[in-house]
Amino acid sequence: MASKQSSKQSASSSLKTVAHQPSWVIRSRNVELALTRRGGHLAPVTFSLDSDSPVQPYHVAPWAGEKATEIPDSERVLATLRGDFLCMPFGGGKINGQQALAHGETSTLDWTFGSLTQNGGNTSLDVTMDVNIPAGKVTKTLTLVDGQNVVYNAHRLEGFNARLPISHHATLRMPDEERCVNVSTSPFSLGLTFYCDTGDPANGCYQTLLPGQTFTSLSKVPTVFKSPAFDDCSTFPRFRGFCDLFGVFHKPTPGKPAWTAAVYTKEGFLWFSLKDAAVLPCLSFWSEHRGRWSTPWLGRNNCLGLEDGVTYLPSGTEKSIAANPASRAGFATALTLSPKAPTVIRYIQGVAKVPKGFDRVKTATFGNGEVVFLAANGKKAAAPVQWDYLFTGTL
Repeated sequence: MASKQSSKQSASSSLKTVAHQPSWVIRSRNVELALTRRGGHLAPVTFSLDSDSPVQPYHVAPWAGEKATEIPDSERVLATLRGDFLCMPFGGGKINGQQALAHGETSTLDWTFGSLTQNGGNTSLDVTMDVNIPAGKVTKTLTLVDGQNVVYNAHRLEGFNARLPISHHATLRMPDEERCVNVSTSPFSLGLTFYCDTGDPANGCYQTLLPGQTFTSLSKVPTVFKSPAFDDCSTFPRFRGFCDLFGVFHKPTPGKPAWTAAVYTKEGFLWFSLKDAAVLPCLSFWSEHRGRWSTPWLGRNNCLGLEDGVTYLPSGTEKSIAANPASRAGFATALTLSPKAPTVIRYIQGVAKVPKGFDRVKTATFGNGEVVFLAANGKKAAAPVQWDYLFTGTL
């Protein structure tokens, strides 16, 4: 039996080229995922393998497979860009006088295979990285559970002595048809547009949202236009030819996750994420609908980033560790890491099939081993998930 297990581990430590990137691939009865060696990007992921209609919700950049000779070294994350990955520091910046890569080494450099373990119906992949800026070690663990369309994600941070913004970077593919993916979150206390202009037409980038504004509803966010003066930022893709950054901040509910759900109304499924808002209070939105024309974008990227973290939006280290509108409102916008004890960040992402006519999520309720999403029109969709993993770390 031991030799059989060893054989499985050896086979899974080998890399396969998936969407032009060397990747580790693991599979359960319900889910198959690929994790890139470069940057640890999670995609493609196929959910509902055991059904007649498998689902792949994550984005893979349209330049995958092209030579990245024109991508600046500081933004090498773009060469791999796909799915979800850990940003540390989120937005880059300087740490103790040293310049970090955009979204950090964890999203850009090579990870090392650690182990593959199979215990009953659970399959877990561990990969590691020794980080230089700031110095420390990260262990990434991805777990699949038979019978669930869910990816359980944990990052163990050891040996670090720094304060910095950290975020996941879940990036979803968007259909060509506008306004057919509806996004909802658990109730939030603060909404912010990005603090400065992100669109610079001289550099081939265009935005719609007015910088530095607050809002209380995703359906009414201030724009740079006279008409419409506000836009519904809960339905995507938004205006073709534009790229926007904004975000919301969640307060924790003891023992219950905060949630985000994106309903693909024409495809019959929803993608969801679950987090402990005491650890990851910020949800940054990256609304990209062919709004950038520099290399490698070239007006062809269409995706939606739903990025849960502890950060002041994707503004970088300096602005996240300093006083800012979110921190003044009582939200943590950076994480203090100590070499005296490791820090573990847990996160859950998954998919649920929805009945015909399910439009957008209004509420989510958490029962014994499941989450039930209730649509605004009264329809329901349930997903088996061990959501208490966020608080206990056990499956």
